[in-house]
Amino acid sequence: MAKKVLIVVTSHAEIHEGKTTGVWLSEFAEAYMEFRKKGYDITVASPLGGKAPVDPGSVGPDTPEEILDAAKYLENTVNLAEITCEGFDAIFLPGGHGAMYDLPKHPKLQELLRDFYEGNKIVAAVCHGPAALVGAALSNGFPLVAGKRVNAFTDREEAETTLAPHLPFLLESRLRDLGAIFVAAPNWSSHHEEDGNLITGQNPQSTLAVTQAVIAKLG
Repeated sequence: MAKKVLIVVTSHAEIHEGKTTGVWLSEFAEAYMEFRKKGYDITVASPLGGKAPVDPGSVGPDTPEEILDAAKYLENTVNLAEITCEGFDAIFLPGGHGAMYDLPKHPKLQELLRDFYEGNKIVAAVCHGPAALVGAALSNGFPLVAGKRVNAFTDREEAETTLAPHLPFLLESRLRDLGAIFVAAPNWSSHHEEDGNLITGQNPQSTLAVTQAVIAKLG
């Protein structure tokens, strides 16, 4: 039986007037391609379903063709409302600033994160993807990230984007407030943390490391 992975991407497309966002394409594409090479069965879902927005900042003249090509898998995402954790082995959350807006407060996603984690399945996220974990609580009411070693886009990296004043919160600060043991690496370096079945990575440069850690656990 092929392993089944649920990739959840943002549906949110605007930071402020004139500044659009969405999913960071390489974070989605690199994971998707690695999972597909392994023969995994992949479902791509989002809060609104349908076409998921791509952050224009993640696409440029130097973007490899295979990354650009993977955008076709974002054309018709499944609505999260239709998803249960049944049958899936892992959930993976790529980032992009859009993830900061709709993923933390999506009730169905929070339920799925709890069910995956308490069902001893893999919960993985990279860059701004761990924003989804900000709203996730376990059945006992404690934050999913409390006491866990985690990594995500750092406050220092966010300062470099100059977008911090427009965001609903700072991701590193919020994770620390929730009791996570946040382990930061130098800006824009590949870094990920594994705490049991919780795997988190810092930035776009960390996508492959997170993906490979998921694959190592899934086999």
